[in-house]
Amino acid sequence: MTDSFVKVRDLTKKYGAYTALAGISFGVAEGHTLALLGPSGCGKTTMLRCIAGLEHPQDGMIEIAGKAVYDGARKIDLMPEHRELGIVFQSYAVWPHMTVAENVAFPLKVRGVSKAECTERVKRILDIVGLGAWSDRSATALSGGQQQRVALARALVHEPRLVLFDEALSNLDAQLREHMRLELKVLQDKLNFTAIYVTHDQAEAFALAEHIVLMNRGVIETQGTPREVFNRPATAFVAKFLGLNIAPCVISSISGTEAQVELGGGVAIRGNISATDKLAAGDQAVACMRREHLVLSKSAPQNAGQVFKARVVATSFLGLDEEYLLRAGDVELRVVQRAGTIQAGDDVFVTLSAENCFVLPKPVATA
Repeated sequence: MTDSFVKVRDLTKKYGAYTALAGISFGVAEGHTLALLGPSGCGKTTMLRCIAGLEHPQDGMIEIAGKAVYDGARKIDLMPEHRELGIVFQSYAVWPHMTVAENVAFPLKVRGVSKAECTERVKRILDIVGLGAWSDRSATALSGGQQQRVALARALVHEPRLVLFDEALSNLDAQLREHMRLELKVLQDKLNFTAIYVTHDQAEAFALAEHIVLMNRGVIETQGTPREVFNRPATAFVAKFLGLNIAPCVISSISGTEAQVELGGGVAIRGNISATDKLAAGDQAVACMRREHLVLSKSAPQNAGQVFKARVVATSFLGLDEEYLLRAGDVELRVVQRAGTIQAGDDVFVTLSAENCFVLPKPVATA
């Protein structure tokens, strides 16, 4: 984190006996985007609110642009308005009694910016977000996407070097959400602000961020670039969160980085393991497989590597693709591939290369 614009070290936040953040550490470089990703209740929004100064941790340190805004040891805890950042909330939070321009101008007015400069800066930022022609409209008369642009303009008008996004696109419809992702990237390149983005949507995190911090129960499960997090799930939790099939198994044997495993019901497959996981023959583990890496066929494929049999339990038409629910021995698996002639009730052959199966330690049960 030496060169990070935002540094978080060993941050702890508790609500009574409940630990929302358990010693969290990460950093984000200036002008870049970091995504805090994870399911509801994992601590990502609490983390964002601690950075903003809206929540008060019990221990650790938060530094922005070389300045400590929170330090538990030194009793530093700056108010939100002294942290020089902007926030875009999930609910837009536009004021209904104000016009678009008045909403956007509010952060400048509370900072005592002159009326002339205020008018100029509001006009400039509204033009940038495509709302220049709507400045005199009531903010709540706009569409959801337009209201989100108002919230974005309000967060950027005082030219903060750091902008926090709390599930900022989740209330938009799917098509508009994809459009806004691209607009945000263009806007960040133009204005060069640093961003921390909270989301439970992995596609959104991968599209927007250069660095992912995936959280679970107040701790970091894994972090890295989007490709690193996606291509090699670090834990069974990460694999499940990313939508992979998770099948309990027992390791029969290990040769180098490849393990032979037995799934329930007599299905045996091979998968790759990481040396850092220190797995051994006889260990209980989980085999993780992407839905898109399992290939179905009605007849036995020739020279296809490892193949096992399954029965199709149900199908779901997705347009170009079809999703299949399979039962192979005692294990249920989901498969996505191009729509074809396979139907519920069919017996099929399933092909899976060993390199596309990740064998990970069995998760430790938690209360």
